[in-house]
Amino acid sequence: MHDESNLTTGRARRVLGERIRPEIYGERVQLTLEAAELPGEPIEPALGPGLEYAPFELGSAWGPAWGTTWFRLRGTVPEGWAGLEYEGVVDLGFDADTPGFQCEALVYRPDVTPLKALNPRNQWVPIEAGPGGSVELYLEAASNPILLERHPFLPTQQGDLATASRAPLYRLVRAELAVRRPEVAALVEDLELLLQLQEQQPAGSLRAVMLESIDNALNVLLLDDIAGTAAAARAELAPVLSAHGGQVRHHIAAIGHSHIDTAWLWPQRETIRKVARTMSSMTTLLELDPDFRFGMSSAQQYAWLKEHRPEVYARVKAAVAAGRFEPLGGMWVESDTVMPSGEAMVRQFLEGQRFFEEEFGKRSRGVWLPDSFGYSPALPQLIRRAGFEWFFTQKISWNQVNTFPHHTFFWEGIDGSRVLTHFPPMDTYNAQLLGDELARAERQFRDARRASGSIAPVGWGDGGGGTTREMLERVKRLGDLDGAPKVRWESPDEFFERTAAEVPDAPVWVGELYLELHRAVTTSQHHTKAGNRRSEHLLVEAEWWATAAWIRAGLEYPHEELQALWRIVLTHQFHDILPGTSIAWVHREAVATYADVAARLEAIIEASLRALVGEGQLELSANPTSFLTDGVAAGAVSEALEDPSASSVREADGVTYLENEQVSFGFDAAGLLVHAVDLRSGRDYAVPGRPGNLFQLHQDFPNQWDAWDVDRFYRETVTDLAEVQGPRAWVEDGEARLELRRGFGSSELTQTFTLRPSETSVRVHQVTDWNEREKFLKLAFPLSVWAKESIAETQFGFASRPTHVNTSWENAKFETSMQRWVMVPDRDGAVALANDSSYGFDVTRDVLDGAGVVTTLRLSVLRAPRYPDPETDQGRHEHRYALQLGGTELTATELAHGLNAPRRAVRGAHPVEPLVTVSGEGVLLDAVKPAADRSGDLIVRVHEATGHHAAAEVRLDVPFSAVHEVSLLEDAPQAVSVGEDRAVRLGLTPLSVRTLRFVLS
Repeated sequence: MHDESNLTTGRARRVLGERIRPEIYGERVQLTLEAAELPGEPIEPALGPGLEYAPFELGSAWGPAWGTTWFRLRGTVPEGWAGLEYEGVVDLGFDADTPGFQCEALVYRPDVTPLKALNPRNQWVPIEAGPGGSVELYLEAASNPILLERHPFLPTQQGDLATASRAPLYRLVRAELAVRRPEVAALVEDLELLLQLQEQQPAGSLRAVMLESIDNALNVLLLDDIAGTAAAARAELAPVLSAHGGQVRHHIAAIGHSHIDTAWLWPQRETIRKVARTMSSMTTLLELDPDFRFGMSSAQQYAWLKEHRPEVYARVKAAVAAGRFEPLGGMWVESDTVMPSGEAMVRQFLEGQRFFEEEFGKRSRGVWLPDSFGYSPALPQLIRRAGFEWFFTQKISWNQVNTFPHHTFFWEGIDGSRVLTHFPPMDTYNAQLLGDELARAERQFRDARRASGSIAPVGWGDGGGGTTREMLERVKRLGDLDGAPKVRWESPDEFFERTAAEVPDAPVWVGELYLELHRAVTTSQHHTKAGNRRSEHLLVEAEWWATAAWIRAGLEYPHEELQALWRIVLTHQFHDILPGTSIAWVHREAVATYADVAARLEAIIEASLRALVGEGQLELSANPTSFLTDGVAAGAVSEALEDPSASSVREADGVTYLENEQVSFGFDAAGLLVHAVDLRSGRDYAVPGRPGNLFQLHQDFPNQWDAWDVDRFYRETVTDLAEVQGPRAWVEDGEARLELRRGFGSSELTQTFTLRPSETSVRVHQVTDWNEREKFLKLAFPLSVWAKESIAETQFGFASRPTHVNTSWENAKFETSMQRWVMVPDRDGAVALANDSSYGFDVTRDVLDGAGVVTTLRLSVLRAPRYPDPETDQGRHEHRYALQLGGTELTATELAHGLNAPRRAVRGAHPVEPLVTVSGEGVLLDAVKPAADRSGDLIVRVHEATGHHAAAEVRLDVPFSAVHEVSLLEDAPQAVSVGEDRAVRLGLTPLSVRTLRFVLS
């Protein structure tokens, strides 16, 4: 049977490739070609037909990198084609092996209404003219360079318009009208499917029947008359293709999909066009197949479509209304979930769901994030408090070491919230429904004893064109076919409803969904990350002061501008922008955008403060009674307090000490930290013979995915940077300071340490001129701390990770993430490291004779990968961080907040009382803003930050007529307790987030 099966399949594949496929099209007529190459950026489509076109020869080169060429195609449908099926076929020079990463086009009618896209696996165009009629089509063709090849770690200058070559990249090889032979096309699909399915069958009767039917079909197929005998061949295949499946089957809920990265190997301006192309094709397919259903995430992409391609958007909107097109995910973009702040994650949901509700009259019921690089343990609470019912991803299947034990499960977050979660066992979000994919889904499904099936997102991603009509044909054949899972088009909501009923006792996974890959994304492109962090804090600060100015001084609240700025920042949190994994063009634009955002927010803050404090000479400062964890200190403007006794500098035995009444930090002649003493307890956290403040430079050349990955072996090559140039210590304005300069390789850095009076932390301002290549810079602090776990800030709280590597799961976490601080504690104390623009760190532990357990905490500072941006992070960088002794999660949060949102000095006529005050141990104020529906209600958000049960009081210093607790989407009101003193009393469970909505009087 083995030899016979090889004979059958070998014969079938050759006949299929060499004889049947070429016969899908019969008679053909060449179209006349003209072209107009744009000298710069894309133009409005309405201007396309009016360009100056010149004759263009088939086979000619066209399209420099990132260019746009308009083609005009003209012809006449032959009179003799009456009663036949015909269409246009255009090949721009496609490489079918890399759909989504090369040239693409959108086809327009003469009135410039979009018709359909052209992609490597989607080269057909519907023709609306009848026999004898004239055909005129316009192609807006984008010559995007192929940047994702078989070796994606190769550096390239093609990733930025400023450095890309202007040589043409493609040759247009086909432009014709052609008669399509539907029976031949159907025969291709029949044979393809059976060839794939038989490969997955064990030796036995079903496989034998499949092979026999293939042989029989080929026997009746005449190679010199494919079109005339295709129907007879199909008749031989029909019995096996109509055989019903058994009773116990794996059910696959297929949803049409095209995972379009908001930016990656192309800039955002090109994403706008990718969305338009793909959705024009998908709405065309929805019209062709009444069973087909398609889903798209990211409200931003819908908004772009509405603004730039309203004709396509109208088709999408109609399909949504008909229940055929699913707005997925309920987020502004498919964001990273590890680095955005808690408030930013709230706004991802708020802006996404409000857009869907306003535009389509519906909200997404689940969070759809197939491709982010790991998932924060804070996410389940935010998902549930935003009203979502389920969560979907597949990225964890990319793990390098450990296979995740479930496909359908409940995911539990830091506060105990749980959300029903599904990973598709097909292990892809670009499914084609090939035989091996179907078999893998059924074979790998780990929850088959509880649940009946899985999801398959079906379609080519990015610019690949989405679902194809060939995929639609496969679903028709797989509705109930023996030897294959049962496949049908289905909404993810329907799938999760069925699954929830099937697995009410599904297993539970507690904590982060750590991706054992792409660990370096918390460090790459530091300027982008710094811009994000600063923007997040300024946004919440601007909201606070603008709210206070609206209520206290009657200044109009800038709703439109703040929403627009939030949306800009949310867009840049997309999972290939904030992680630093896009081309140079994307990050160049991102840095400029963040600068503009900061300037606009500073102007809002300045105007608000001017309205609040009036004109005058009194020196004021933001001096809160409480502080925001994701914004400026949200309290009063009051007179600045004088500093207590000054810090000092002293020299002893070659060590320079920065000291105050609380702590003492000692640096040796090399600028390394040899003492870190908490004077309150007398404990020295430094390790004898293992100084801290040690910069370590690693060779950093991962196996692939340069900007994404750091592989464990990077630790095996390290250079300690222990030389220092010209240390200088002094006291200024009561603060003890030390400056250290270091040179290494082609780079240099300067650290300025500052110890303020009465603080327990030393602050550092670091300026680095970074000119290394394929290097990773770490800053190490070996600590005399017997830490069994590290504690890192996450959104609205913190998460713990073991410091041991007892199992492969812990061993794989050799690079981990934080929000703004990480702490290593033991039973007698703790050391925290807070920062203003870094997200990566690692913790290791070992044992030294005489010193016991040593925990080494290392901050990830800078990288220098060369793909996809060969100049990643070259140049000047600023970092601010602080080392705190003897603190807690709460003091670490306060320190981190101060680094990221320092107090403001204000000159005005009078102080301003706090608008909102919060009392309760460990309860922090996160946001104060008008309600998003612009009703005039006030939103106040708080959370418990220490991991304890807490009783909180929230007081509003303005009259209100009612108050309710609401969801993160500011709806679903529930009663809260309001005392006679008008204080709102809340009982908070550990690390819980609560949102109040006040109706102002």
